[in-house]
Amino acid sequence: MSNIVRDSHEVEISGTPCFTYGEKVRARRVIRNDGTYPGKDIGDLLVKKGEEGFVVSIGTFLQQFYIYGVEFPSTGHRVGMKRKELEPAQLRDDDDVPLPRRSTT
Repeated sequence: MSNIVRDSHEVEISGTPCFTYGEKVRARRVIRNDGTYPGKDIGDLLVKKGEEGFVVSIGTFLQQFYIYGVEFPSTGHRVGMKRKELEPAQLRDDDDVPLPRRSTT
């Protein structure tokens, strides 16, 4: 029997999603195909660090995390990403400054 490895004890879905539909976001890291992206080999580059896209869907994973479906116009890729892999690409209406980056440790 295999164990599911969770990268956090936080249950993110107990709160509201951090991003909204249509929001412009930026990738905080390189994203490669883990085998779930059709038509690409495992390890193929899907998203470059700093690439900008738009949130087109919001789902959940393992009843713990929000997964944001992000459409990247420059490549046409639509990729599911976690909060820690994204940051706002522009100032939000309710903020004068961008959101602080979360620690990746």
